[in-house]
Amino acid sequence: MSNLDRQPALSACGGRGFVVAEPVRELLSPRTVKLGESTEVRRLLPNLGRRMVGAWCFVDHYGPDDIADEPGMQVAPHPHSGLQTVSWLHEGEVLHRDSVGSLETIRPGELGLMTSGRGISHSEESPRPHARFLHGAQLWVALPDAHRNVEPHFQHHADLPRVTAPGLTATVILGTLDAATSPGTAYTPIVGADLALAAGTQTRLPLDPDFEYAVLSMSGEAHVDGVPVLPGSMLYLGCGRTELPLRAASDAGLMLLGGEPFEEEIVMFWNWIGRSHEDVAQAREDWMNGTRFGEVKGYDGPPLPAPALPPIRLQPRGRVRGTGLMP
Repeated sequence: MSNLDRQPALSACGGRGFVVAEPVRELLSPRTVKLGESTEVRRLLPNLGRRMVGAWCFVDHYGPDDIADEPGMQVAPHPHSGLQTVSWLHEGEVLHRDSVGSLETIRPGELGLMTSGRGISHSEESPRPHARFLHGAQLWVALPDAHRNVEPHFQHHADLPRVTAPGLTATVILGTLDAATSPGTAYTPIVGADLALAAGTQTRLPLDPDFEYAVLSMSGEAHVDGVPVLPGSMLYLGCGRTELPLRAASDAGLMLLGGEPFEEEIVMFWNWIGRSHEDVAQAREDWMNGTRFGEVKGYDGPPLPAPALPPIRLQPRGRVRGTGLMP
């Protein structure tokens, strides 16, 4: 799943300016975004108050949606560059196709990790027939400058490591948690983990004090460091933590996202990440001209056209000139 907004903002992200160097409890409310005809998502990043968490730069939560009589997810071919996409499901299935020839069905508890690098295009759709419910998250990871032009590739991992404690199962999606490391390729110090909590559980999760963290609530009733976090919302936690208190009032599902603060300043527009307005303008031109991003074969429908790019120039140290830029 991706950014299908037809009037997306040009977003300035990254740098140390927005990083909180101490533990905080900053509750982020989502923005509702329509994705295709039948899927609505709750967008947590980028947020008016928070652009990134480590290298995590985009977070959508969707469902659970009853799609028994609906087409479900139908995202036509579209491009990416400068980032990784992380597909994560609690219910349902998503069929992934891309321009390097990948064809894979992603199921609950499996990692779909697409590294766009210099450029890739892909589509995502609910299989036919498909399960009744669809529930999951789509996340992006910004690639550091040294790796943002790597060869595009896709990884699918059905068997992921787990960290367990009484009442807690943590599946390591990306990076490392408590010495358990995901097989997915990471390009920055990072962690992404799915936390399943049984009702009545009280536990503490070990953290790296050099990382900044956030917790996304997927389902159920849970308190994170004493703060109730409802499904579809996210709690930003800052840096400097060595552990995280968790308490579940019911069976609950959370996602832990963290990493070393991303020091590079980046520019996000539609489904591209660059370092300047010119970077994303070139990506848009390449997509509209049919170069660089390849072709997705087998999808029944035309690719998505790129939206218009605002005529804005970023200034040093994140200052902006013009209108339409999320500061």
